[in-house]
Amino acid sequence: MTQRRYRLGLVVGKFAPLHAGHEALVAFAAARCEQLLVLSYSRPEFLGCGVEARRRWLAERFPAHDCVVLDDSAIAQRCAERRLPPRGLPPNDADDATHQDFLGWLLAELLQRLPDAMFGSEAYVAPCAARLSHRLGHPVDGVLFDPQRRTVPVSASRLRASPADWDRHLAWPVRASLVQRVCLLGGESSGKTTLAAALAARHRTTWVPEYGRELWEQRAGRLQEGDMLHIAREQQAREDAALRTARRHLFCDTSVLTTCFYSLAMFGRVHPEVLARAGRRYALLVLCAPDFDFVQDGTRRDAGFRARQHDWYLQALQERGWPFVLAQGSLQQRLDRLSAYLPEGLPSEGG
Repeated sequence: MTQRRYRLGLVVGKFAPLHAGHEALVAFAAARCEQLLVLSYSRPEFLGCGVEARRRWLAERFPAHDCVVLDDSAIAQRCAERRLPPRGLPPNDADDATHQDFLGWLLAELLQRLPDAMFGSEAYVAPCAARLSHRLGHPVDGVLFDPQRRTVPVSASRLRASPADWDRHLAWPVRASLVQRVCLLGGESSGKTTLAAALAARHRTTWVPEYGRELWEQRAGRLQEGDMLHIAREQQAREDAALRTARRHLFCDTSVLTTCFYSLAMFGRVHPEVLARAGRRYALLVLCAPDFDFVQDGTRRDAGFRARQHDWYLQALQERGWPFVLAQGSLQQRLDRLSAYLPEGLPSEGG
């Protein structure tokens, strides 16, 4: 039996996150359509799966298809362009009729697209397609794909709660963007390296050592001003590379903010690119307190220098308005304090 070929197909989803089941659905739909419209919206957004992230994922994974990701601001802008009264997204937990009415308005008024088929894996596909047919005055077939989830046994809600499944069900660009980078700052001998390694072990992930210290030891403490830019670039390159093996969290022993400190301390100025790179944001910033005896390993200055470093970090973070967690006490006390800030799942953003 020859399968029907549609002119325009439609796939709608939150894609929070975009996973292998979604990709299989899109491939199924694309094989049956001349063109495919992939439409995404969510209210609320889910942490790590915001509108910009989903736009990037869909563009990277489905470059041949028309991918549209909307939030209230994007809808308002399109409404203004078409001189339509603005309309907000329905809540995710709204009833089926509300979602069907909104989708019909979206296709008819805002996007002005007439799909011939709607593809999905849920029971709502058939009644939604029937409602769209009536609203659009154009027949829309409801086409089910793998409703029992046998092809790819996964759901977005499960993945949000279980990062252990990410490796199997998320494409690399999606998985990497969901990893939350945690940066540990602190003066010399403040325990940040020990804490970074311990956190990585507890959360079964990886951590990124401080490259500046590595280079300092290789050069026997003889660094040039030009090395500061090299350190900044290499530190961030190693962070980015570590995303391939990280799971849920990536613990970073220092950031380019540290490079700024040493550049000022050693040379009295900071290269503009180093300063710009120091603006990289992290999901969580941890400042390790200098609250235990200073340990001299042969490469460090002294306790007074450590105290000045700590004060500089406090001022730098406050000037930038960056919130941080102060890690104090023993290693166990620090681990216990940070556990509240490092959830394993992806909770919802907003209401």
